[in-house]
Amino acid sequence: MAIAKLALKSLYNRRVTAILTVLAIALSVTLLLGVERVRTQTKENFANTISSTDLVVGARTGQVQLLLYSVFRIGNATNNVSWQTYQDIINNPAVKWSVPFSLGDAHKGYRVLGTTEDYFKFYKYGKKQDLELANGAVFNYPTDAVIGAEVARKLNYSVGQKIVISHGSAAVSFSNHDNLPFTIVGILKPTGTPVDRTIHVPLSGIEAIHYGWESGSPQGGQLQPEQLDQVSLEPKVITAFLLGLSSKMQTFMLQRSINEYREEAIMAILPGVALQELWSTMNMAEQALIVVSGFVVVSGLLGMLTTILTSLNERRREMAILRSVGARPGHIFTLLIAEAGILAIAGALLGVISLYTLLLIIQPLAMDMFGIYVSFSMLTHYELTLLAIVVAAGFLIGLVPAWRAYRMSLSDGMTIRI
Repeated sequence: MAIAKLALKSLYNRRVTAILTVLAIALSVTLLLGVERVRTQTKENFANTISSTDLVVGARTGQVQLLLYSVFRIGNATNNVSWQTYQDIINNPAVKWSVPFSLGDAHKGYRVLGTTEDYFKFYKYGKKQDLELANGAVFNYPTDAVIGAEVARKLNYSVGQKIVISHGSAAVSFSNHDNLPFTIVGILKPTGTPVDRTIHVPLSGIEAIHYGWESGSPQGGQLQPEQLDQVSLEPKVITAFLLGLSSKMQTFMLQRSINEYREEAIMAILPGVALQELWSTMNMAEQALIVVSGFVVVSGLLGMLTTILTSLNERRREMAILRSVGARPGHIFTLLIAEAGILAIAGALLGVISLYTLLLIIQPLAMDMFGIYVSFSMLTHYELTLLAIVVAAGFLIGLVPAWRAYRMSLSDGMTIRI
């Protein structure tokens, strides 16, 4: 305890240097923990996007690509799936429920998802959480729309407003389906998933706005609102669909059956397996971030070592005085280690405080800009382990100046150098 008090007083006498050293360590700890927190939270957000779905079915492609465009609304499908094929698959006795959807349109940069009312019954996210409406109701007419929480917040939309859907998924489009504006009838509660950034409309609405677009562009004969009841709006193709099975034991059997489907080139994937493949492709980038963060911590600790070593020459008289009043070489050795440890502990604590301050600032920004929810939670066991390693490294680094101080003799410290 006496050594600790003496180390604190010694650091206080060199407070400017000590504060700068603590700040350098705190900055490195903040970066290390921040990278780890963002990495784990990003994984959790991706994993929480969909749950209770056994299979995702779409055109034959890579399973990661199918997962990205069907679940995360990233990228576009290489091909569509015919409505007849969809009907054949869902008539399999193993299928308990299905949710078809069609992608390819947008509104002011937000993806439009054509689906059925079953989407709101069976789509689950997080820990099997249901989609809930914050306002309004589910669509029941071809030109109704249910929007996600972020769409409503960013565009300041409310129930009853009309919106025009654009052809294509780009933020700016020169082909607008302004002949059939959609009316917002519902707004979903926030989920922290791509659902928040999606505009949901009936599949019949997607067919209606593309009526007369058989060649990929408007060729005349586009529908008007009063004509919706006069034509068949059954879909011809969809982008993909989700399946829930009666028994988990039938998953692999149905997956194989779909992958061997002869009428059309389609494939079925397990969302969890595809997600693991996605993480494996990103593993190198994750490791690179961790390594960079580790080097920053090392540089902070080396800065502390340099500071203590530099001050040793100036502190020779201090060490000699301590020896003259009865301090043994072991006391001097312990004093230097205590100083290094105190600096490391102070830097780690300040780094944790900085981390949570930074989380408070970036939490709303990450949600608005990237749709990633960064939780304000206690440090995990792994994060505490990282902190312990940083503090232990600080004590170990203190061994170098402590050994040098230990070897200083009383006569060397009392000698006046010119």
